Formats: sequence, structure tokens, C-alpha cells
Amino acid sequence: MREFKGRVIAEGTVSAEAVVSHGGLNTLASFQKALQFGDKKATCGDQNNPDLYGKQMAGKALCLPMTIGSTTGGLVLYCACAMKRQPACMLFSKPIDSLAAAGSILADVWLDDVCMPVIDSLGDEFLDYVRDGMTVTVKENGVVCVE
Repeated sequence: MREFKGRVIAEGTVSAEAVVSHGGLNTLASFQKALQFGDKKATCGDQNNPDLYGKQMAGKALCLPMTIGSTTGGLVLYCACAMKRQPACMLFSKPIDSLAAAGSILADVWLDDVCMPVIDSLGDEFLDYVRDGMTVTVKENGVVCVE
């Protein structure tokens, strides 16, 4: 087991199975099926992300370097949370971008019955270590345990 320390963007604690992307996550392309067509598993639809394409994101510890894509990214994350199709947590190796931060924070503030902890700045070592299927635990203080 290894621990990584990051910066808390949205508070909460959770344990979940990891899904890992070594490239940027295009938020709109990834969550489009979940938001428009009722895919409750939030199967990743971003064909340009071979690490995640076709994998379930809802309820998983989404481990990634950053998000990429259009200015809809924040709204897409907020809507995924509002529809209960969000990842269990989002764990960024790099500093979070403003759009993903906005969507995460809005969901945290506006939605009473949704928790999606978000931690950023976990470092490149985090993505080098974590693999699909590992158990990831997010603690309140920005510590992420991977086993």
C-alpha cells in the first residue's frame, strides 16, 4: 500500500475501484452517453482515450492527469453528479483545471445528496503506481491510499 498527499478540491471520504487514464479526459465525450442516453454506468465514450474508452466510470475512483476539451466540462461534471452517474472520486496527478474544479465545487455545494471527493496535485508517481482494479481510499485530509 502507498499513500499520496494532494490538495482537497471537494471534501469527502470514499473507497472505490480505480480506473486509470494516462491521458487527458475529454469530459463531454466521456460522459455524453450517460447524460443524453441514460447510461447509468457512465461508460466512457471518448474514443481518443484508449485507457478509458468503453470502461465504466460511475462509482469508480477516476485517476487521471487532467481534463481536456470544451468549456462545457464543468457543467458536464455537475450534471453527472446531479444524475447520480459520477465517479466515486476524481484524483488528479496534476493541478486541476478551472472547468473541472468549477463542476466539482458546484456539485459539492449545490447537491445535498451527492459526494464526489476531488483531490489534485497527487504527482506523477501516483499515476505511475495506480492500476485499474486497485482499491483507492480517499481520506479527509487529501491523503489517498492505493492498495
